[in-house]
Amino acid sequence: MASITGIDHVQVAMPVGGEAQARAFYSGVLGLAEVPKPAHLAVRGGAWFQCGAAQLHLGADSAFQSARKAHPALIVDGFDEFVGALADVGVQVQLEEMVAGLRRATVNDPFGNKVELIEQR
Repeated sequence: MASITGIDHVQVAMPVGGEAQARAFYSGVLGLAEVPKPAHLAVRGGAWFQCGAAQLHLGADSAFQSARKAHPALIVDGFDEFVGALADVGVQVQLEEMVAGLRRATVNDPFGNKVELIEQR
């Protein structure tokens, strides 16, 4: 029987021209490796990042509005150390209630999009 087997990528929006800020945050702060966009898509702007087996795509949107509810949830190995390092570089980290026995926190990217961080099992 045919079935869905996973997630290839999640896309969130960013303002047109925000690629440098996206790279500084997602690669520089969160440590995700950037993935080259195919040439025919690169002309649209945005940036792609590898996140475990899936990718996180930021798409340039001329009518951009930040996502404060919808969000990617990223699994973090070494949760305390990672969250502490974010706070050390000035990222505002909001600790959240545990779910299924796992610690969680949220941060906002430079565009106001919510990003959830979840402790690795």
